[in-house]
Amino acid sequence: MPSGERVVEGRALIGEMLEEREVAIVVRGGRIHRIEDRAPRPGAPWICPALFNAHTHLGDSVAMDLRAEGSLESLVTPPYGLKHQILEKTPPGELIRAMRATLEFMQEAGTAGCADFREGGPAGVQALRSAAEGISCVPVIFGREGGEAYADGLGISSARDIHGLEQIVRRSREMKRLIAFHAGERDRFDIDSALDYAPDLIVHCTHATSRQLRRCAEEEIPIAVCARSNWTLGVTDSPGKPPLKKMIEAGCRIVLGTDNCMFVQPDLWREMSFIATVYQIPPALIFRAAVEGSCLTKTPPFITEGCPARFLVIHPGDSNLWLSHDMVTTLVKRAGRKNIVTKVFNC
Repeated sequence: MPSGERVVEGRALIGEMLEEREVAIVVRGGRIHRIEDRAPRPGAPWICPALFNAHTHLGDSVAMDLRAEGSLESLVTPPYGLKHQILEKTPPGELIRAMRATLEFMQEAGTAGCADFREGGPAGVQALRSAAEGISCVPVIFGREGGEAYADGLGISSARDIHGLEQIVRRSREMKRLIAFHAGERDRFDIDSALDYAPDLIVHCTHATSRQLRRCAEEEIPIAVCARSNWTLGVTDSPGKPPLKKMIEAGCRIVLGTDNCMFVQPDLWREMSFIATVYQIPPALIFRAAVEGSCLTKTPPFITEGCPARFLVIHPGDSNLWLSHDMVTTLVKRAGRKNIVTKVFNC
């Protein structure tokens, strides 16, 4: 075996179609050099693509599970929502420690990256960069309040919340930054105005109409769905919102996020299980949505020759997973971070 080469064997989900194959994956220089078929063997480890959390607010970790009541606006809307008041009062060192702890949890749970809306302007962006040092869960940072100039992108709370939005977006585009909008979380009325800016990502679309979903599909704008957060914050109480089945029918590209760490653990295994139970959509589509957020980094998310090595090794014998008759369904409904024995990503 050449120096720096690594071979991982098991029953893997290969390619975009998540084809189950018994293989040996040869990793060289951080990339999948080749995939070789192997004879099936009982008890072989499972190998699946690493996860990507397409929407987080890591700074909210400082207020984790704080007892809070009120409307969406009173809790999270800038600049006077409860979370923004808490962030304003939090010492920088405490904020960095909290975000680092959450990134470490996500890394342990097999999450190779996340797309984070980072409050606090340039200092907030730098705080997250400091928190992420040496961690394999790499954040794509969407700055706000001037932080976008120092971040990977611009994160807008809502098209109706920001004065001078056209100029802010234009300046960000000139700096080659990604653009992301919250839209459709409270109602449908800020979705079209967000889409008018041709964003790289739209978050929520909880109340999107069929026409708006068709527009997302036609313009190839990914939608980050955050179902548990929507239920927790009371913006839905129906399996029709967010309209996941309509998104699928329209041909939308769906990616999964967990949203506010203040209220929701950033655990995509739990997110997948929740969506499978409440929304009753095919498990393979749910799993793809949990990995395809890496499109924001231009990194292919699937296990394919020539692509970066970003996968997890699961030991099904540690629990009742070995009884599975469908690997993808079992991963979506039952697996979790305790089943992960090896993480291969961002190496």
